[in-house]
Amino acid sequence: MKFLVAGLLFATLSIHVNAQEVLETGGKKMPDEWIDKDTHHKIVRLTRKEGSNYSFYFHNNPFVGNKMVFYNTAPQKQEEQAAKVEISNTSARNRQIYMVDLKTLAIEQLTNHKTAMNGEIVSAKTNQIFFQVKDSVFCVDIKTKKETLVYVFPDDFKASITAVNADGTLLGGAKSSDEEKELFKKYPGKSSYFNIIYEAKLPRTLFTIDIKKKQLNKLHTDTAWLNHVQFSTADPNLMMFCHEGPWHKVNRIWTIDVITKKITQIHKRIMDMEIAGHEWSSDDGKIIWYDLQQPRSTTFFIEGHHLATGEKTKYELQRDEWSIHFNSTKDNKLFCGDGGDPGQVARAKDGMWVYLFTPSGNKFISERLVNMKNHKYSLEPNVHFSPDEKWIIFRANFEGETNVYAVEVKKS
Repeated sequence: MKFLVAGLLFATLSIHVNAQEVLETGGKKMPDEWIDKDTHHKIVRLTRKEGSNYSFYFHNNPFVGNKMVFYNTAPQKQEEQAAKVEISNTSARNRQIYMVDLKTLAIEQLTNHKTAMNGEIVSAKTNQIFFQVKDSVFCVDIKTKKETLVYVFPDDFKASITAVNADGTLLGGAKSSDEEKELFKKYPGKSSYFNIIYEAKLPRTLFTIDIKKKQLNKLHTDTAWLNHVQFSTADPNLMMFCHEGPWHKVNRIWTIDVITKKITQIHKRIMDMEIAGHEWSSDDGKIIWYDLQQPRSTTFFIEGHHLATGEKTKYELQRDEWSIHFNSTKDNKLFCGDGGDPGQVARAKDGMWVYLFTPSGNKFISERLVNMKNHKYSLEPNVHFSPDEKWIIFRANFEGETNVYAVEVKKS
């Protein structure tokens, strides 16, 4: 016998035993589900599979219907594990793509590649997942599990895909130079390479691949560090990208029309040391949201740029509420954040929480959902609202290994 509770299906025993346990979150092995003793919100482990389980970066959609795509990396030696995981586009020899049903928690394996692979690219429109092995781009059909070779990069343009457009017809990314790749090898830690790559001013090229025609199109080359390529959630011809680097030194957020190649700056700085970034598109594609600080580490906002009019919507939040990443519901009436430790830009004294934010006038009203004090923020949690928006999904290592969890928005 099983019960359907808040959109997730669990065994009767789990509901009546584990779900009723009120526990401190993390610091030890946790049951499959529990109630956070500090917030009284229910938490469920979604990835019940041995090894490290990673959800997607905050602006990469992992959902197809009521299923979520994730990566599992089989157990490996401690010295082989990455020191920092920001966006999972790094290769791992034993990492494969899986999918979990958010109702039953049944897990399916979708790939079986012995060679290192990368990519966090799901097209809900075409039911395909795209990934890359060396110079070759593949897709796997979610329903049939059939794998297809999509494109092989030519010898003179070795690049990596990072996004798919709204109708599933184009892949996109930014190609780096060989000199830049050597710098990354020489300085693998973000604390080392970040300023070095920015100061090097090496060329990067934005590109698309027409999936049906298997055609490469070079869009734009610049010595700015072109990065965080993503497509509009609604307009298949609109690509968003950033000028990467120290945020107070760059004009970060831009768009490019892949047909006309028109480039538009989204946010312009109005004061010294102002920073804006970690941008994402609203579900309807009409707003680009981003973290805004005026100036850096002092006053904190989430701002939305309305593409049609240039109008701004701006919500203030407190220092401890600032998060590494934010996300929003389909109607933009709720937001979430993954918090941050004292070493982050906000220098928060008590910021290690998963948050729910409700706009009220020009401010956010916050609610703490998960106490993250036992989580190491070298792994960024990367929050997503579940498809039914009743849960916030995030990744964490507070049990000593990486897994994907869901916290219920409604208090238990």
